[in-house]
Amino acid sequence: MNPDSRKIRLIMHLRSGGVHDTRVLAAIERIPREVFAPESMRDQAYENATIPIGCHQTMSAPLVVGTMTQALQVDERTKVLEVGTGSGYQAAVLSRLCRRVYTIERYRELLEIAEQRFAELAFTNITAKVGDGTLGWREQAPFERIIVTAAATDVPPVLAEQLSIGGVMVVPVDDGAGEPRLLKVVRTEQGLDIDDMGEIRFVPLIADTGPE
Repeated sequence: MNPDSRKIRLIMHLRSGGVHDTRVLAAIERIPREVFAPESMRDQAYENATIPIGCHQTMSAPLVVGTMTQALQVDERTKVLEVGTGSGYQAAVLSRLCRRVYTIERYRELLEIAEQRFAELAFTNITAKVGDGTLGWREQAPFERIIVTAAATDVPPVLAEQLSIGGVMVVPVDDGAGEPRLLKVVRTEQGLDIDDMGEIRFVPLIADTGPE
C-alpha cells in the first residue's frame, strides 16, 4: 500500500474513532508522520500505534494525537504549551493550527532531533527547550492551552496556574488506583472544571531534568 493510501486509511480510522474536527484532520493529513519516526519504524508511521523513539519514550498513536488535539480546541490565535516534545510530531500538528507552540523536553537527545525536524519542515512557530516540564514555562505564561503528553499522578498544579482564565489543559492522569484517564481541565475564576474523557495509556510524566 502506498503512503497516500495508508494516510487516507488512517484519516478514516481517526474519523471512526471520534476525531471529527476537520482542521485537526487536515493538519494530521498534511504532516509527514514518517519523518518523525525512527528510520527503522517508518513503514509503521501510518498505523494507529505507538512508536518507540528512544529514551524509553514513544510517539503517541495517531488517534491519541487527534483526540487530544481536538479536545484543546485551538485556533490561529492560540498560544500553546506542550509538556513532552518527544519526537516533535504532536508539536508539528499543533503548529499548523495555532499561533505559537512552546514545547519542553527533558531529554536533550530527543529535543535536538525534534528541532532538526522542525527546521527541515520549516515550522517557524515552535519554540523548544530542555527542562522539567512539570514546572511549565513561567517566562512565557500564561498559556491559552496546555497539552501534557505523559501521564501525571494528578492534575499538575503548577501547570494549572500557568493557564489563562478560560484556558484548557489536556492531561493524562494515572493515580495508580485504576486505569489511566485523559482529563480536560478548564481554568475558571472559581477554580478548575475537570472532564474525564476516558481511558488512555501514556509513559509517566517525570520531574527533574535528569541526565542530558
